[in-house]
Amino acid sequence: MDLFEYMRQNTLEKESPLASRLRPRTLEEVVGQQHIVGKDKLLYRAIKADKLSSVIFYGPPGTGKTTLAKVIANTTSGNFRQINATSAGKKDMEAVIEEAKSTLGAYGKKTILFVDEIHRFHKGQQDYLLPFVEDGTVILIGATTENPFFEVNSALISRSIVFELKILSKEDIKTLLIRAVEDEERGLGSYRAKLEAEALEFLAQMADGDARKALNAIELGILTTDRGEDGQIHITQQVAEECIQKRAVRYDKTGDNHYDTISAFIKSMRGSDPDAAIYYLARMLYAGEDIKFIARRIMIAAAEDVSNADPNALVIATAAAQAVERLGMPEARIILAQAVTYIACAPKSNASYLAIDKALDIVKKQQMVTIPNHLKDAHYPGAAKLGHGNGYLYAHEFPNHYVSQQYLPDELVGTVFYEPTDHGQEKKWKEYWKNIKPE
Repeated sequence: MDLFEYMRQNTLEKESPLASRLRPRTLEEVVGQQHIVGKDKLLYRAIKADKLSSVIFYGPPGTGKTTLAKVIANTTSGNFRQINATSAGKKDMEAVIEEAKSTLGAYGKKTILFVDEIHRFHKGQQDYLLPFVEDGTVILIGATTENPFFEVNSALISRSIVFELKILSKEDIKTLLIRAVEDEERGLGSYRAKLEAEALEFLAQMADGDARKALNAIELGILTTDRGEDGQIHITQQVAEECIQKRAVRYDKTGDNHYDTISAFIKSMRGSDPDAAIYYLARMLYAGEDIKFIARRIMIAAAEDVSNADPNALVIATAAAQAVERLGMPEARIILAQAVTYIACAPKSNASYLAIDKALDIVKKQQMVTIPNHLKDAHYPGAAKLGHGNGYLYAHEFPNHYVSQQYLPDELVGTVFYEPTDHGQEKKWKEYWKNIKPE
């Protein structure tokens, strides 16, 4: 490192954002993620013993993926190199690999390659790394906000241990905020600011588990707030609200959280919990989810989970879908809320869903069987000569508009596809059939 590079690094360290300056240097300084860095956990032991194998850190923004990579860099005796997949190309990777080969050959020293946003690498770029990960030229640390089992090559996944990082708890965020305000070396302790309890609680809540968001807010508050008459900078709840403003809900329309939220939404309607269903609806609306997409999911739930226990559910869901398309937001939220609460509160049945899947399975696996002659169309030329329609009994000519006759093909007689439940309309149908059908 020359003098200019040394000065540049020093300047960056002093002028970098608070979240960067406060990054833990040791495992003991790490806040949260104890399920993977607790003292009895595999990752902790591997880092401490400097025996790390290739790993992929997966989790939402601000949960410590890069932080853990930096801790490893400070702990390992190996050569640490970092590239960002959003800007790095093949030449950058080739340079790192050549350096890794030379370092390994000349000094017997391993190279740890940290690839941030590894999901941004296309398949070819990921494939390029594979042989060097496999032969130990580099130990890979990948960081991604996307599910690696979808976004990272299966070959790389199979040679790595995947660690999922979770959003930080409110107490974790409080710990970081207090550390930021009090730390005089790397934090904002020299400003002698006072973080009031209400502001601390508010920031920890509004950060939504994202440490970076919380630290950016407290830094903005301290740097832009005038000192009071007592000479201190007071971070009140009002100041905190101005700094963090509207909470940006953690929700990527193409990422895991999108699928997790819609899954929870559907399962809450299916589970007859209108409060949870409304909450997940609000979460999606707040994050800007497509209202037409939400409406489609409600229609599916009406057919799949309510079905004939309350046939009106699909009518309401379909009407809601048409209404939100015509009205748009913000009025659409009311329409969607009505449909969601109706679906959640309605009696449930998946009998139709099970019936069609069972029938499709039989159609797919068995040889196509013949439709009974008496059910075939007798109107087209030559049908009568073939005996089509002969013996068909017209139900409306019999008491209760019902007559017992064979409808299924011979090979499937006795097969039951639709088994109505004892809920809602289906229960009434079962009673009706019991009355009109002979024993």
